[in-house]
Parts: sequence; C-alpha cells; structure tokens
Amino acid sequence: MKIGRTLACIATAAGLVGGGAAAYLALRVTGVEGTSAMSVALGSVVSAALVAAATLLLGYAVDRRLGALRRSLLDKELADALSVGGTPHWLRPLVGAVVESRQSMAQETDRAVSRLREMEIRHRISETEREQIATILNGLRDAVLVTDPFDELIMANEPAARLFGFDLDRCVHTPIDEILHDEALSNLIRQARESATPSDRRHVEYVMSAQSGEGGVIRRPAHYDVTIASLACGAVGAPGSSGGAASGESSGGLVTILRDVTREKEISQMKSDFVSQVSHELRTPLSSINAYVEMLVDGEAKDEASRSEFYQIIKNEADRLGRLIDNMLNISRIEAGIVQVERSEVDFVQVAREAIEVMQPQAKLKNISLITKAGPLVYTAQADRDMIHQVVLNLVSNAVKYTPENGRVTVSIENDDATRSVMIAVSDTGLGIPPDDLGRIFDKFYRIDNYKRVAKGTGLGLNLVKHIVETVHMGQVGVSSKVGMGSRFWFTIPFVHEGRAAA
Repeated sequence: MKIGRTLACIATAAGLVGGGAAAYLALRVTGVEGTSAMSVALGSVVSAALVAAATLLLGYAVDRRLGALRRSLLDKELADALSVGGTPHWLRPLVGAVVESRQSMAQETDRAVSRLREMEIRHRISETEREQIATILNGLRDAVLVTDPFDELIMANEPAARLFGFDLDRCVHTPIDEILHDEALSNLIRQARESATPSDRRHVEYVMSAQSGEGGVIRRPAHYDVTIASLACGAVGAPGSSGGAASGESSGGLVTILRDVTREKEISQMKSDFVSQVSHELRTPLSSINAYVEMLVDGEAKDEASRSEFYQIIKNEADRLGRLIDNMLNISRIEAGIVQVERSEVDFVQVAREAIEVMQPQAKLKNISLITKAGPLVYTAQADRDMIHQVVLNLVSNAVKYTPENGRVTVSIENDDATRSVMIAVSDTGLGIPPDDLGRIFDKFYRIDNYKRVAKGTGLGLNLVKHIVETVHMGQVGVSSKVGMGSRFWFTIPFVHEGRAAA
C-alpha cells in the first residue's frame, strides 16, 4: 500500500447489546514514501488513536445506559410510593426541607403583613395627629416653629409664616437660617438645641430689628418673648417618630414660640409715662395752690388787688386739676361701659360758638383769631350735648396751645352727605404733626416728644375725643397735618334730620 498524498482511513466499532458506537479516523499523510519504518510508526499512532476513541465512546455509552436505568427505577419507585400514599425514602428529607421552608416563609409573610398593617395604622394616626396639631397651632396668635435635630423646619403655623414671610408647604425640611433671615435668632435656636435636655425650657426676650424678609415682607421693630423647649424623641409630627420618648434622651429637636409683646411694652411704657406725667401735672397745680395759700396766710397780699390776683391763680390751678381728674374719670367710665349718655337734639353751631367763647381769653393772650364757619343749612343730631361740647373744647384748646402768636383757629360745621353725618372740623396754623406721629396721636397718654416743652398736657384730651365720638356716638374722628403749616382735626356725628337755616 502506498501512503503519500493520500488519506489513511481506519474504522472500528464498539457497543453493547441493543446499541453501539463507531469511531472513524482519517489521517492525511504527506511526503511518506513506503519505507517500512515509517509504516510501522504510522501504524502505532493510528492504533493508539483508535484505542482512545473507542474507550471514550464506550464510557459515554455505558453512562447513558446507566442513567436511563436509574431514572427508570426512580420513576417506578416514586410511582409505586405515590400510588399507595407514601413517600420514597430518598425523597423524604427533600420533602421535609421544602415543607419546613414553606412554613417558615408563610410565617415571615404573616409577620411582614402584620408589620405593614401596623405601620399603615401608625401612619394614619400620625397624619391625623399632625393635622390636629397643625389646626391647633394655626389657631394661635403666637408664631410657632418646630425644628429637627439638624435645625431643619418640620412644622410651623401661619403666624410664623406671616412673620418671616415663607411658604409653609415649600419650606418643610429647609434649614431654619434660610427661613428666618435673622442670624441672631437662628443662632439662639441652634445654641438651645446643642445644649438642650428633655426637660429643658428657655425663656428669653428678643428684639427683632426692622428688615426685609422673604418675598419683600418688611418686618417692623418688635419685642418678642421667645420660649424654646426641647422636642421629646418621637414627638408627634416629627419624621420617623414612634410616639414615645426614651428616658433621659433628647432628639435634639426644638419647639420655638415667639409671642409679640411689642404692644404690651408700649402700653407699659405709656403707663409709666402717664404716672410720671400725672404725678407732675397733679403736683404742679397743687404746689401752686399751696404756695399762694401760704402767702395769703402769711399776709403777703396786703392789698385787695394782690389778694384778688392770688385768688384767681388758685382758682385757675384748681380748675386745671379738676379737668385732669375729670378726663381720667370720663375715659375710665367710657372704657368700662358705665357712662351715662343723655341724648338730645344738639345744635352743633351753638356748641362750637360756646367752646370758642370759653377759649377766647387764652387766644387773646397770643393774639390768635378764633373763627366759626357754618354752611347755609345746619344738621342737628341726637347726641349728648355736654360730651359734644367737651370734644369741641378739647380740639380748640389743643389748637390754641400749639398755634404760635398771631395765628388762626377755625371751627367749621358742615354736612357730610356721604356718611349722612354732621362734620365739625378744627383747623389751625400751628406747628403741625410729624407723619410718624399721626397714627398714634389719638392714643391714650401719647404726646409728641418735640412738643412737650411747647405746652403742658397729659395726653388724655384727644383720647377722650376719640372715645366720645367713636364709642359713645358711633361717629368717626381723624386728622390731617403738615409740619410747619398746621393741622386739621375733624369728627362726624350721624344726624337725624335736616335742621333749620343757620342764622
């Protein structure tokens, strides 16, 4: 046989009963020319390859047959066992493990479902409580801020939002210093949080300076009583709260309450000023009366003219003292609602003329002209005549006090069809009122600081005017003024019917 550019092909077969496998080997031989040595070597290689292939095929065939036999036996055993309601011995551990695992999974599922239900219930309760707390907080006049341990806002009420100019819905979980725009207050809250204990409660007085808040809100200077309390761990409304506080622990969160006490401070200061002013006003006429009485007792007034002068001074000071006491009593009665009102048809022109007549002597001392102006028709109204006289007299008296020499005071009476009222206005050419003081000029005890040396007073006259007009007669009172050009005080009293033509 010549082996060269040929293929040497060898085939063998291996198998078992009922099946078999065949091995086929093809070798390409090049450059071998029929020497016997080469032939022997080639035969050896071919034989080795055939043996290896046959062995592999034999193992594969045997494994397939054994696997099929094992599966057949297992299927038969399983079928026999299941047919009689049993479980194969080799399957029992696996079945037990599966059952145990399934029971464990069912228990875990039940526990998970139970926890989810509990969390849902807690969430609903928490949301309900949060809404209730929000409703309560929004009903307060005080500003309330609730912050977490990281100084971020978690709850606030509407007064706080108005005070600092922020949106409640958008500012939750926002750093408090970005909301307040007030470094001093932010530092106060942060320092309280860093040193807070569960039972810690701080009460400080804080003065908020005027500045622009969020959205251009201008905050006026104000005094606040600030209460800062530690927020118990798990307090309702705090994120992740569990509803309880651990003993001896603090969440680091805080509740900050700001109460505006500006008005109380102002009233307290006005009361102090009033006591001081009234003491001075009472002491001044009493001292004057006492001095002139002593001179009379000592016989220093040797002639009738001197004695008459002393008597007149004593009378004037006594009248001044009486007016002060009367004003105080009248205001107190009106505020308490126990004042007696005697209504009758009042002629306002006549009342104005009477008031001017009373003030004429003081006006002459400063050469001030007192003028009455009335329209062709005068309206009368059902009012307390004495009280209306007191109102006009107080306004004319103030005008004379604060009008320089050679000035003019005009009392005008006219109808106001818009309000169906009689309007009385007292105008002067006096000092005028600064714009900052116009809004408070009718407040009790209030006096313009720069004018205190110009004329004496207690700050009760205009407040009495306001009470008589607005509280007793349901009218209106107002003022307009320019510094250096004078003022115009007016009030209206609802009329009943048209009156007669003015004389």
